Amino acid sequence: MAMADFKSVFPEFEGEDKLIAAAKHISRELSSNKGLTDEARRILINLGTQLSSISLTDETKSEKVCEIKMIENQLDSVEEKVRIWETDQSMIWDSGMDEFDEYLDAAEEARKLTLRLESLSLNQDEGGDEKNELQRKSYDILQTTMDRLEEEFKYILVQSSQPFEPEHMSFRSSEEDTLDESSMNSFGDDSVEESLQRDSLSRISDELIVDLVNPDVIPELRSIVNLMFNSKYDRECIQAYTNVRKDALDECLFILEMEKLSIEDVIRAEWGSLNSKIRRWIRAMKIFVRVYLASEKLLCDQIFGELGSISSVCFVELSKTSMLQLLNFAEAMSIGPQKPEKLIRIIDMYEVLADLIPEIEAFYVEESGSSITMECHEVLSRLGDCVKVTFVEFKNAIASNHSANPISGGGIHPLTRYVMNYLRTLTDYSETLNFLFKNIDEEVDQFTILSPESSPTFREEEKRIRLSPLAQNLMSVSEVLEGNLESRSKLYKDVSLQHFFLMNNIYYMTQKVKGSELRPIFGDGWIRHHNWKFQHHEMDYQRASWGPILSLLKDEGIQNPGSNSVSKIVLKERFRSFYLAFEEIYRTQSAWIIPDAELREDLRISTSLRVIQAYRTFEGRHSTHISDKYIKYNANDLENYLLDLFEGSPKILHCPSRR
Repeated sequence: MAMADFKSVFPEFEGEDKLIAAAKHISRELSSNKGLTDEARRILINLGTQLSSISLTDETKSEKVCEIKMIENQLDSVEEKVRIWETDQSMIWDSGMDEFDEYLDAAEEARKLTLRLESLSLNQDEGGDEKNELQRKSYDILQTTMDRLEEEFKYILVQSSQPFEPEHMSFRSSEEDTLDESSMNSFGDDSVEESLQRDSLSRISDELIVDLVNPDVIPELRSIVNLMFNSKYDRECIQAYTNVRKDALDECLFILEMEKLSIEDVIRAEWGSLNSKIRRWIRAMKIFVRVYLASEKLLCDQIFGELGSISSVCFVELSKTSMLQLLNFAEAMSIGPQKPEKLIRIIDMYEVLADLIPEIEAFYVEESGSSITMECHEVLSRLGDCVKVTFVEFKNAIASNHSANPISGGGIHPLTRYVMNYLRTLTDYSETLNFLFKNIDEEVDQFTILSPESSPTFREEEKRIRLSPLAQNLMSVSEVLEGNLESRSKLYKDVSLQHFFLMNNIYYMTQKVKGSELRPIFGDGWIRHHNWKFQHHEMDYQRASWGPILSLLKDEGIQNPGSNSVSKIVLKERFRSFYLAFEEIYRTQSAWIIPDAELREDLRISTSLRVIQAYRTFEGRHSTHISDKYIKYNANDLENYLLDLFEGSPKILHCPSRR
């Protein structure tokens, strides 16, 4: 019954004393009056309900007041512990584990008290104002502890970081086997044979995990993380962690000598500098992905592993910038000038990235890391296109490499050495190049690759053999080289020197194919055909050089007119002309050079068989027709003089032997 209802029934009762008197009066009436009207019953029921409510409200209010007081006392205790470290500039971590654990407990207590206050629902007359004041205080204390723990978290991460020492890992130094840069910039360097040796792209069979942070502090770091996440300071915690580890990744790239370069910086760089940067990039990619990223991913899992996908989010956030820095360099290389000297290095970069992509994808399996894996595939595709374009430029550079002056001595042209050693080096990348070249014929608008299968230089049985994409393209390069050599041979006015030059160079090409990994690619048919070609040029050289001189050793035209007797005048002239011609050939061809000792000896022998045998026969047949004083050289003299040919050192016959 409401107080207004009660007063309307018992208007004479007011105040607590009167209320008690009224209650007693009601009690007496109820004991003496057994019958109640419905209205009386309703009033009495309302009165009972109101009395019960008054009793419960007082009890609840008393309990909430007590709880508020208890929370206040506990919060004061926490605040006291926290305030101690607010006035101390030192790090709690440096004070020992007891102090650190005590602070963690205080922070946890602040979190729990805040939650309790948030769960309390108080009216103003129940202490709502006190509760709101305490809640503001608990938020301040919790904020203070979280700020402090964030600083401690970063401090522990930095102080417990362990040095990263890539020089102790199983990778070759970037300074080993440095290329002779001039050989890559010019076709005119004879040292190219050594300069194009492929770098060792040694691979770690298993990921080499290192402890980037002292394992002993992982439990404490995990405790801070869990506390900050439970306190809804997860963003601050993630930001603190990623900032520290980003700096560590930057330090790693610095140790690996990776500069932050723009695309313009890469494009403008000189090849010598760029070549060194590529070598460092190759080494850095392998170490960074297989060692550092693998270790960084493990660290993330150790610290954030209990929080589900948070570990992956942190890992992506902290590693994205460094990964993109490495990929940006590769992208810059793919869009820069496609110079032939870059081809080997671009293939190296392509192979390294292709080899690492499965491991990179394993690190970035979550959606948050998809942008990195997509960028890896895009850069790989650009590198592959760059390889194809650069290969075409390499072939075009061979075709357009001309000179107005022939090389002296008719030896092996530096272009021949460069190209054949280049092709031999490319065989180290057979699998990659076969993959990249397999569709190259379909890209005729961008790439122009000759098919050796259509070349008339191959026999019918060779045409029936299906050549690999690599074989087709390497053979097309050799054809372009041969065309260039044919043009260069025309620079020699001496026809015999033209054939001598082609003999030297085609023999060199054939030996390079026969004695290297090019043999199974080019095939025995190619070798047989080019053996025939250099032998053909050898015979043409013999005819052009020695044909005229050998014609002097024939009997035609030495008889006296009208008789079979030998004309001594004509015979003396024949010997004199032969000696003059031989001396001239000796003077010129001693300056010619055959670098290959076996070919040099074979040509001397074949020349000796033709010339010395013919001279010995002619001299013997006419020894009775001419005086010894007209025999300037005997056969042995001439044979010895032939040994001086093709050494690259011009000589003159000064003291001929006499019989």
